[in-house]
Amino acid sequence: RRRYSTAGAAEYLHRSVVPTMHYQKSLPRLPVPKLEDTIKRYLNAQKPLLNDDQFRKTEELARHFEKGIGRELHEQLVAQDNQNKHTSYITGPWFDMYLKAREPVVLNFNAFMSFNPDPKSEYNDQLIRATNMTVSALRFMKTFRAGYLEPEVFHLNPEKSDTEIFKKIIRFVPSSLSWFGAYMVNAYPLDMSQYIRLFNSTRLPKLNRDELYTDEKAKHLLVLRKGNFYVFDVIDRDGNILKPSEIQAHLKYILNDNSPAPAFPLGYLSSENRDTWALLRKNLLDNGNEEALQKVDSAVFCLSLDDFPIKDFVHLSHTMLHGDGANRWYDKSFNLIIAKDGTAGVNFEHSWGDGVAVLRFQNEIFKDSTKVPAISPQSQPASVDSSKAVQKLDFKLNDALKTGITKAKQKFDANVEALSLNLIQFHEGGKELLKQKKVSPDAVVQLAFQMAFLRQYNQTVATYESCSTAAFKHGRTETIRPASIYTKKCSEAFVRELSKHSTEELQKLIVECSKYHGRLTKEAAMGQGFDRHLFGLRYLALSKGIPLPDFYQDQAYARLNYNIISTSTLVSPAVQLGGFGPVVPDGFGVGYQVYDDWIGCSVSSYPTRNGEEFLQCVYKSLEDIFNVLKGKKMGS
Repeated sequence: RRRYSTAGAAEYLHRSVVPTMHYQKSLPRLPVPKLEDTIKRYLNAQKPLLNDDQFRKTEELARHFEKGIGRELHEQLVAQDNQNKHTSYITGPWFDMYLKAREPVVLNFNAFMSFNPDPKSEYNDQLIRATNMTVSALRFMKTFRAGYLEPEVFHLNPEKSDTEIFKKIIRFVPSSLSWFGAYMVNAYPLDMSQYIRLFNSTRLPKLNRDELYTDEKAKHLLVLRKGNFYVFDVIDRDGNILKPSEIQAHLKYILNDNSPAPAFPLGYLSSENRDTWALLRKNLLDNGNEEALQKVDSAVFCLSLDDFPIKDFVHLSHTMLHGDGANRWYDKSFNLIIAKDGTAGVNFEHSWGDGVAVLRFQNEIFKDSTKVPAISPQSQPASVDSSKAVQKLDFKLNDALKTGITKAKQKFDANVEALSLNLIQFHEGGKELLKQKKVSPDAVVQLAFQMAFLRQYNQTVATYESCSTAAFKHGRTETIRPASIYTKKCSEAFVRELSKHSTEELQKLIVECSKYHGRLTKEAAMGQGFDRHLFGLRYLALSKGIPLPDFYQDQAYARLNYNIISTSTLVSPAVQLGGFGPVVPDGFGVGYQVYDDWIGCSVSSYPTRNGEEFLQCVYKSLEDIFNVLKGKKMGS
């Protein structure tokens, strides 16, 4: 067991031999790709989406851009990048892209990941799990801030690099060189600059561009239940975590509070259009709510306690992606959501960080809360006066604010009403079989999406797959473009002319797709995609007041960036399911997981698209691909 401090809780998850930020200084910088490489990659991505005439026109615009204004912008971008060695060329433009967006964050940007249940079923009680996860989250925060959290490292050869002896040696290598030491043993430290925004952070609505706010001095937790807001301190004066039995007592007090739900729940405001919300927030501040809002914004995080159990995976996805609008604060860096039956998940705001940081947090708190839980079902809450420790926030609302909340609720309800979520599980094979057949599991699932869309809508459309560039200083993400001439050719063979091809020919087509997808993935992870580079050049032109080059006014450019199929994947022992909304009104938001012997896939959509039918087509495509790989005869 851990050493318990006088405060009664183990204060840290672990004490890493290597300090958390040991590698940060020496991380390599995100490369600015060569312009000719970017143009070549861009045209490769356009090829499957355009007919010959359209492609000729787009190619001409691209070549013209590459020789002319594009070259000038590229040189300026490189010069600017060389003057800002402390960061990456995408950091500023990417924050701006998120923070200037005026659409509501819920459904448009926030994503969710839900936890697996605690393996010990009696620990899935709402109060017990909320207490344990809160304590584990606080341990994570303290571990990170003390520099004791294990650095995030991608090990290609863990036998060599993930060892005590290596850690003891690398710890003495100065920070300015430490990355090279790890690189020598095939280990890649990842950027951890996003982690500072995990706690005490929120996105503040402002006209035209929001702001990220962090106050590390705040010691209180924000708890939402039935749309009511409560706060209580979880860190004491000495910086120690409050005793778990006291946290349990305060949460129990909140769960037993029979105050009615507010007539005008404030939570809805964080689901509004950002400019509308900015004006309403100003009104809130002018109306004497400054102290209460300050408590909300600076809280360590937001714990949302829902009053209903989870029925099934679809209900789970709806609950974690958007919930009822009253019992969430979507602007918080994350909401830890715990339903009546102990089902838990995280809904996170996306501007401050990406899935990689949130996933590490979830992995650590799942492991900690299940392996070394702070309290057990037999634990008694401390006999403390929670009515003194817990403060229920009271917001003063004038008529304009009440109207604002009512309108926000109407919009929220309408948006949620229009959203469909569907899921499938494919149990006829997974990662093991695909690796045996020497094809990339990710490539196969992405190929299935292309086949499915072709089967359903008879076309190939712009597709987006997110890839982390955390191997670089202040890296964010790069786009993999899964729709290629290879997937198009293979999809057409399977969907339109199955009987014409032998099993061997079909296998060959799948292997070609897999090889090409593998190359794209590698390029993206190494910062050698084309999307961020073109985005950076466009951002630079606009910021310098240069008229937007013709290249960017091409319809084909707009179409490629109108991502009808937007996809993201993760696999973790802590996470059961992840998802997000479609990024365009007539799109699909696809989250998927490839396990050893099965594949899970969830899709979000609005009424113009049929997500259920899409997933049926995905299932059929996976079935066909697996049958061909197993050598079964197709068609006839």
